[in-house]
Amino acid sequence: MEHILNPWPWYISGPLIAIVMALLLYFGKTFGMSSNLRTLCAIGGAGKFADFFKFNWKDQIWNLTVVLGAIIGGFIAVHYLSNDSGTQLNPSTISELQNMGFDKPGATLVPQEMYNLDVLTTPKGLLLLIIGGLLVGFGTRYAGGCTSGHAITGLSSLQKPSLIAVIGFFIGGLIMTNFILPLIF
Repeated sequence: MEHILNPWPWYISGPLIAIVMALLLYFGKTFGMSSNLRTLCAIGGAGKFADFFKFNWKDQIWNLTVVLGAIIGGFIAVHYLSNDSGTQLNPSTISELQNMGFDKPGATLVPQEMYNLDVLTTPKGLLLLIIGGLLVGFGTRYAGGCTSGHAITGLSSLQKPSLIAVIGFFIGGLIMTNFILPLIF
């Protein structure tokens, strides 16, 4: 008998996220992955080089459980809650991706042409990783937080700057997908 697990449906994961956010708001805490990077840099002594990292990181160490949870949750999701199904894509999307050089679009959840360790051995892949990392780092700092922080914490606490940031994230994603990605591939 074959046992296939599917990702959790929205009506399970959505309320779980809402419960976590309600608890964080109740205890006066905020959530965001980029704040964890700042905390890790402060722990590593980056405050000696930049004032941005000079803060009492011990007050934020609780938030590092988010990083640990993401790592453990990712492992559990891949090894115990996933099946080998692909992604159902529109035939025109498959055609566009094949024209860009993607071998089997939709066969896996993420394209191997972008998410494979072998990509790091090519100059193009390494350059994309470095430039993308710098742009994400700059964008996160400029926007005052990352997508998870603004979209989950900021919107749930009705912050106008988070709404503006999330709108900007979506516009940037549309521009990247429709105009820049075809130029790269």
